[in-house]
Amino acid sequence: MKVNIRKISERTGFSPATVSNALNHKRGVNKDTAAEIIKTAKEMGYVMETGITKIKLVIYRDRGVIVGDTPFFSLVVDGFEKACREAGYEMVLFNLDRHAEDYQKQVDNLLLDSSTAIVLYGSELTDEEAAVFRKARTPFLMLDYWNHDMSFAGVFINNADAARMAGEYLINKGHREIGYLKGEYRLKSFGSRSVGLQIALQKHGLELKPEYIVTLPVTMDEAYQEMRKYLKRKPKLPTAFFADNDNLALGAMQALKECGYKIPEDVSIIGFDDLPFCEIAVPRLTSLRVPKQELGRLAVREIVEMIQGKNATKTKIQICTEFIERDSVYDLNQRKYAGIG
Repeated sequence: MKVNIRKISERTGFSPATVSNALNHKRGVNKDTAAEIIKTAKEMGYVMETGITKIKLVIYRDRGVIVGDTPFFSLVVDGFEKACREAGYEMVLFNLDRHAEDYQKQVDNLLLDSSTAIVLYGSELTDEEAAVFRKARTPFLMLDYWNHDMSFAGVFINNADAARMAGEYLINKGHREIGYLKGEYRLKSFGSRSVGLQIALQKHGLELKPEYIVTLPVTMDEAYQEMRKYLKRKPKLPTAFFADNDNLALGAMQALKECGYKIPEDVSIIGFDDLPFCEIAVPRLTSLRVPKQELGRLAVREIVEMIQGKNATKTKIQICTEFIERDSVYDLNQRKYAGIG
């Protein structure tokens, strides 16, 4: 016999209206009540009838310099699209520009639409702007963004742990003067990477010296141009840099080479993201690989479970990076063993 809302109502003792609201994630139902109803519905084999057939990937843009036509972004979207298709949902790509004249109207329409699940790609999102999305009336997930607000489920990268790993790697290679190529456009992910690097340094009694912090634009060409200007001042350089992303690392590396520095013998560099360019750079860039397609796939998996009522609990999932060792880091221990330096 088919399980319906009336039967769930009879089993739980809650009114059919309350059961319907809980199963469709509508506001106004006590959290514990909703959890009990959903648990009972699962036990009884109830099939959710939300009517949702589309998942909207909302691309939030502030400056558009991070989220755009880049290999990283394209691969995330590719994984997202394939996962939607495999799960039987249509993917809708929606660009949300904070500086658009009708921005607020677009946000209001998104929040009122209960027919489409939303995954918000929030790399450029601020905490202030994120707060308005608490009003969403549909299954809602944050991608590549996090804060301490428990209102949102989310999937994001383990930025701090990954950067700490990079710092530990440099220290194990004998580096004690370690610098930071800092993206001038401060994303939350960049802030977490900075924290992770400093945790590694502090663990070994080291510090991130202000004179070793170089702030650069976040596009490769602009990072290259700004690094060249910086190097013309003949600054004292650390033996190694950790960069907020590969664009900064690759741009800075090219500037260093043109200014007469040997990579990695004079200056070592580690990037973040592992873009395809890392493998063909000279020298090949050591980087932290983000599983980009899996990031998109995992977001779809989580939002589908929310649509189907299988997961009523807010969860934040960190996706782990992989350390890809190439040729851009010099082992200073070799000099010590050889009695050099």
